[in-house]
Amino acid sequence: MGLLTYAAIAAGAAGSVVAVPAVLAAVGFGSVGIVAGSMAAKAMSAAAIANGGGVAAGSTVAVLQSVGMAGLSTAGTAAVAGTGRTLAGIIAIVV
Repeated sequence: MGLLTYAAIAAGAAGSVVAVPAVLAAVGFGSVGIVAGSMAAKAMSAAAIANGGGVAAGSTVAVLQSVGMAGLSTAGTAAVAGTGRTLAGIIAIVV
């Protein structure tokens, strides 16, 4: 692997850690809760209906809401960075 591949891998790791909170905010998982009328609100409504009136703890919507409000945990940051690094490495090798 060349220097550009390593640079792409580092950029993928860093970029994904920055992008995840930004994307979550853009779809409505904000720092003060779910934004009314957003895609996140629709997902929360669907999850509540499917679960008989409440959003189950540990569900996808609950986890995304937690990340939107509190940010990524250390383990979450590591997982997102690892995924971004892997995808960037694959793309760099293929291209």
